[in-house]
Amino acid sequence: MRETGIVRNLVLRVEMSAQENGAVRVSGVEVWRGALSQFSSENFREHFADEACGTLSEGAALRIEVSQDLRHPYPQDVMMTGIELSVPDGAGETPSAGVRRSHT
Repeated sequence: MRETGIVRNLVLRVEMSAQENGAVRVSGVEVWRGALSQFSSENFREHFADEACGTLSEGAALRIEVSQDLRHPYPQDVMMTGIELSVPDGAGETPSAGVRRSHT
């Protein structure tokens, strides 16, 4: 199923970003969903929860912005627009673009 592959790829990118930034947990993920994407927000949440199970992203708050712009250059796409990470004190000082950190 194409939806599963899209969400699996998103979770892998989130996990890579978390590891690069020394995170112990992913607190939240923000995504943008094109007006013509094949997901409903509810369906996307279900796929995300399944794919994130057993990863740093498990239990992360998922915020979904749904575009209504049919003329957007990528109306069928789903894009990660932000990530919230929990990092231990002293773990790196410069987060990657789109990354918000909270120290533990």
